[in-house]
Amino acid sequence: MNVLVSIDGRIVPAAEATVSVLDRGFLYGDSVFEVFRTYGGVPFAMDPHLERLARSAARTLIELPVPLDVFRSETLALLAAAAQRESLVRIMVSRGSAQTLGLDPSLARGPVRVTLAVELSELPDELYERGATVITYPTQRIADATSAAGAKLANYLVAVLAMRDAKARGAEEALVLNGSGEVAEGCTSNVFLVQAGVLVTPPGSMGILLGITREHVLDLAGQAGIAVEERPFSVADLVRAEEAFITSSIREIVPIVGVDGTVIGSGKPGPITRRLIALFRQRTRGA
Repeated sequence: MNVLVSIDGRIVPAAEATVSVLDRGFLYGDSVFEVFRTYGGVPFAMDPHLERLARSAARTLIELPVPLDVFRSETLALLAAAAQRESLVRIMVSRGSAQTLGLDPSLARGPVRVTLAVELSELPDELYERGATVITYPTQRIADATSAAGAKLANYLVAVLAMRDAKARGAEEALVLNGSGEVAEGCTSNVFLVQAGVLVTPPGSMGILLGITREHVLDLAGQAGIAVEERPFSVADLVRAEEAFITSSIREIVPIVGVDGTVIGSGKPGPITRRLIALFRQRTRGA
């Protein structure tokens, strides 16, 4: 796997990239991040991702060290230096490091920005043709009931444990359930179902991360004349759904054909899901 790194604007090979062990991102997960990919070597939806990075930083009271234009130019310089066919880009901003340990944010000396350009491996076509299975995972997310709800935080312990459970049960994703038993989101995805021909997805008021791909799907559905509702739904709703899928910047739109061992719909990707996949690929690849 080829990886090139930019640390505060300085481009170095991954093997030479270093961050202090006293960095709060390392010590406490006190950082925010964004992940997006390129199509034809060009970053897709970079500006919306950078704008969300700024919102996440504001919600966690991390001051961005440079304007978004600098993040943009540094990312483009990194991609040019990496010269990969396609790249996964991860931008991280930590609160910084201090000369002593302590949770007090005022101890941090200043934010640190790190950007990775990782050679992207496309997921197999089979995943989109046969669909994936998921599990449900009741939990309380790290930022729930805090000012950081909805921010993209680097503290992914809940997601790590949920994904471990998913893999142990032969599934590709875990869907997080909130305290009311409603489906909130995936570990690294947003979730949709189709019910009576209507596309349904949880609303932002549930404290979910409002995915960039999610927004594109909602836009494409509107253009295609597909009815959309943003509202909570239960696991029972998901089980009874005609179709379901998850979305993320790297996986795009992945059909879901089973949850907790129960088949969804026909057990195959449904017509609305397939149509949205085609529309999204046309938007991103011109295909």
